[in-house]
Amino acid sequence: MDNVKTVGIMSDSHDNMNALSKAVALFNERNVDLVIHAGDLVAPFTAAELKNLNSPLIITFGNNDGEILGLSKVFEGQIFMPPHEIKVNNKRVLVYHDPLLQDQLEQQTDFDVIVYGHLHKVDVRKGKPLIINPGECGGWLSGQETVAIWHVDNNDVEIIEL
Repeated sequence: MDNVKTVGIMSDSHDNMNALSKAVALFNERNVDLVIHAGDLVAPFTAAELKNLNSPLIITFGNNDGEILGLSKVFEGQIFMPPHEIKVNNKRVLVYHDPLLQDQLEQQTDFDVIVYGHLHKVDVRKGKPLIINPGECGGWLSGQETVAIWHVDNNDVEIIEL
């Protein structure tokens, strides 16, 4: 994708439709150019809310995405097995859910940005690569529903509580 100024990032929504609705409204209000979901949508019915996004959507599967065939069908061309690489303004972005191999991946400075989820904790680390975990959109574990907005040109990352 070219000419991207802002990217909305979320993870671990775990079927929380109210939180997804708030995230979609925020991303639409902020006119983000792309949305990335780093896994654990869980069920295909989440598509009912995510279809309201005004921007393209890229998703990686998470460890709790149980209905893989159904998710693949409703998010055809938008959902991928992790790790999944995309280009944003010529920046290499690696998206995955489970940080099992994170230490090894962080050493691969071929990537400009790494987006991950799973831990339900915000993690933003500047450098090469820029590392972003937006926390948990669903808020089930921490009680905080958070998402991120990545400003592509200057690599600033905002963490926003829904």
